[in-house]
Amino acid sequence: VPNFSGTDTDVIENPDVDAVWICSPSSFHADQIKRCAAAGKHVFCEKPIATDLAETIEAINLCNQAGVKLFTALQRRFDPNFRRVKEAIEGGEVGETIMVKLCSRDPSPPPFEYVKGGGGIFADMAVHDLDMSRFLMGCEPVEILAFGSCHIDKRIMELEGSEAYDTAACLIKYENGKTAIIDVCRQAPYGYDQRAEVLGTTGMIQTDNMYPNTARIYTKDFTGNADMPFDFFMSRYKEAYVQETLSFCDSLVNDAPVGCTGEDGLMALIMSIAADRSASEGRWVKFSEIPETVYCTSPEACEIVPEVDASGEQQEQAQEGTWMDSALQFIKRSRNTN
Repeated sequence: VPNFSGTDTDVIENPDVDAVWICSPSSFHADQIKRCAAAGKHVFCEKPIATDLAETIEAINLCNQAGVKLFTALQRRFDPNFRRVKEAIEGGEVGETIMVKLCSRDPSPPPFEYVKGGGGIFADMAVHDLDMSRFLMGCEPVEILAFGSCHIDKRIMELEGSEAYDTAACLIKYENGKTAIIDVCRQAPYGYDQRAEVLGTTGMIQTDNMYPNTARIYTKDFTGNADMPFDFFMSRYKEAYVQETLSFCDSLVNDAPVGCTGEDGLMALIMSIAADRSASEGRWVKFSEIPETVYCTSPEACEIVPEVDASGEQQEQAQEGTWMDSALQFIKRSRNTN
């Protein structure tokens, strides 16, 4: 690498730079995306685009206005295993989809300090599975029922909201009448357990876990894989990271649409917020409830209007702007435009 810097401005404003990879802590993403858009740089951003809905929409709007590409790095979409499941669905190999099942279990729980302030199990962990369910279904989700509990590290029970959960489950209804089921847990002592299964009208396809090798042992006491599944995300998703990078580069070289859009990142965030609310309130939550609280007085100035004030003074103030749009309307408009 001929040039390097500890300051993001040096990268973003470098005239020789065409595109910027944003892999900083989540709280920096939105500001860096906005500055990239202002500088005319295409953006590859690790999820999330931003830590709240309003900033997410602002960042997407500014990239659209500047005519720069925004790639949301939800890397599981590019994992060869999950990709093959998607191909089977699109190719009709298992008939019409009836149900999607996903599980995501980490080898060991993260430190207490990581969980505290991390946004909770739905935003921090299950967001990948929520996005994958939408990716495999190929249509939009309607509502969600989520549950959470703590079984591994009892210390986190003192934390707020879904940060107190290390285990969770989600049931999602989609607009095509189909259902997705997700379970996540922060501990699987046998290694990364991340699988997908799709039941169709003429068959079923499922993925297995990834192992360092294909060797198996056969003895009188044991039959099975010689080694445990990968226990580190960089090993498990090495090929996915390569493929998402190649996909982004291809979109730049050939001026093609990006493989995972800003809208995809926005929907993943909406789904995780809805799951969090469902677990907290113990009810089915419609996804339309979440973006309806966001209003913009201009494409780059959005705010969350509390539900208690949604028909009161704050909403009236938001409507005084020259350009006002709810996030739900934004999503629909963006999808039609794309």
